[in-house]
Amino acid sequence: MAPIRSSALFLLVLLCVFLCCSWRVVHGRRIMVGGWTEVQDVGCNDDVQELGRFSVDEFNRKQHQEAEARGHGSISDGGDLMFSEVLTAKQQVISGIKYYLFIEAFRDGFRQRFDAIVAVKPWLQSKELLIFSPSSDYRS
Repeated sequence: MAPIRSSALFLLVLLCVFLCCSWRVVHGRRIMVGGWTEVQDVGCNDDVQELGRFSVDEFNRKQHQEAEARGHGSISDGGDLMFSEVLTAKQQVISGIKYYLFIEAFRDGFRQRFDAIVAVKPWLQSKELLIFSPSSDYRS
């Protein structure tokens, strides 16, 4: 019976160590690696707002590249988006930080909302727009 108890105790300690190590401190907040957490005070968060601006700029740049590749000199759907603000954001710690952004932008004076996912690797000083699409979520 003693070997079974010591094995069970060892597994329990190992599980506790794993759970404790799976928590990280990011931007002064404790979040679980792999889980999505809400970013607080998005309107005042310059980093998140800059990621929203980056997302819109990257979307516009890719639209221009696609139009040029098709042989069209301009975008056929009414011109560039103009960034307004990030309304809500979530972050996920993976190998870097992945941000889900709910963005408001304007095109030809009309407000539109978009979902974007941006991967950030601070140690490489890199940002990559993974997804940018019209949002079907009508949050206010």
